[in-house]
Amino acid sequence: MSVSDADVAAALELFEGLGPLTTRKMMGGLCLYRDGTIFALLKSDGQMFLKATTPATIARLEDMDAEQWIEARKGADTPSAMPYWTLPDEALDDADLACDLARATLRDLGA
Repeated sequence: MSVSDADVAAALELFEGLGPLTTRKMMGGLCLYRDGTIFALLKSDGQMFLKATTPATIARLEDMDAEQWIEARKGADTPSAMPYWTLPDEALDDADLACDLARATLRDLGA
């Protein structure tokens, strides 16, 4: 299963307040970039993730009930914690909040 053109359009619309974005389909999902920096992922099941790398941003996302992406890798004894957190439910319907959270992650990434 892969991300549809409609899913791509919806993700770009949600984050249009960030300015020009680029995307790249990878492994059935979609990576979203601003100025060459990846800040979000859309999985093929429709789940949106933000890349969070600092304790403050991670805490903010956790306070909004975001969950870290844990990947069970083939051949690994333990699952791997990825640096991506689910976009909080309230941000899925609020582009201003989604963009505010994305800006925080981009600042953390030095973008």
